[in-house]
Amino acid sequence: MRTRSLALVCAGASLALVLAACSSSNKSSNGSGGSGTGGSATGGNGGSSTGGSSGSSGSGGTTGGSGGTAGSGGSSGGSGGSSGGSGGSSSSLPSIGGCTVFTGNDDWNKDISGEGVDATWTQRIQNIVGNINIHPDYGPPDYGIPINVVPASQAKVPITFDQYANESDPGPYPFPSPSVAKIEGGTPQSCSGDCHVLVVQQGTCMLYEGWACSYKSGGWVCGNGATWDLTKLSYGQRPMGWTSADAAGLPIMPGLVRYAEVQAGAINHAIRFTLECSMNKYVKPATHVAAHGSCGSNAPPMGLRVRLKASYDISGLTKGAQVVLEAMKKYGMILADNSSPNGNFYFQGEVNPNWKGADISALKTVPASAFEVVTPPPLQP
Repeated sequence: MRTRSLALVCAGASLALVLAACSSSNKSSNGSGGSGTGGSATGGNGGSSTGGSSGSSGSGGTTGGSGGTAGSGGSSGGSGGSSGGSGGSSSSLPSIGGCTVFTGNDDWNKDISGEGVDATWTQRIQNIVGNINIHPDYGPPDYGIPINVVPASQAKVPITFDQYANESDPGPYPFPSPSVAKIEGGTPQSCSGDCHVLVVQQGTCMLYEGWACSYKSGGWVCGNGATWDLTKLSYGQRPMGWTSADAAGLPIMPGLVRYAEVQAGAINHAIRFTLECSMNKYVKPATHVAAHGSCGSNAPPMGLRVRLKASYDISGLTKGAQVVLEAMKKYGMILADNSSPNGNFYFQGEVNPNWKGADISALKTVPASAFEVVTPPPLQP
């Protein structure tokens, strides 16, 4: 689920993995996939989403299946090299479609393995989630959030924003034809849940993300939309207080686990995850409040970062699971959306038919109690 602004209430829908209904400013979508259980949240602008997820992987690009019960598969481009941006080299930065994903000093790409722990927030989060394990919100054959990678020549088309136009980057966007576009939750003509459309344009290295999207006789309609220049620092591209295709005002694609990264042996960025409650505040790199739930003083701010404890032994797990968990130790996970109670500590990935069930199962054995909250930046606003 997601809440778009302080005064807004969730607009109920189920998450991409089983979210609860909210009032008019939250979104959620429900979905279960071949490898997922329960609901998960990844969400659109004001609400939360769960459900099917996307496919993006392999250099050169592969096509993902359709995402879970509530998500549809996606195609996504592979990785490629591009200049590393300030603070990092291209070899260590995440990349997709020939574009590095933000700069080396970006919050998504920041090594936080040596940063301090906030014991109070760690305990509060444990009070919320209880005795649960983490849950990969993706898996075989077609569970995840889709990523469309399009060429620089992809024609841009008009987008009508019918819910949060005043917090949307205006079109046109290089969305693919509805006959080939991959959308979370079904097809462009028939979609349920958060209905995210994520598009990376090669050459320009721009990221376009829409929430609550569909294709009607008059063209593409989305609840809202956000654009990101992948060659620059992400923080500051979104006005403070604005939502995005995600509840926290963050980009979605950079926080997804992608198959090509796991195959390459390293995920060099933070991963997005969900909790059932959030407060009326946010911390960097989030830019938007998504207050939801009734967790009282325990409710965390959007943008809060957790990290798998360095002492947690992952040596007995599968190689693919170890790659994901090493990233959680080095880069952590960023709270990006709300979920139902069943969606606590769900983390999202792309759709790809090559995900290994053994890796997914291994990840599901890791307890949420093995995570700690990294000392957060000051609360805003």
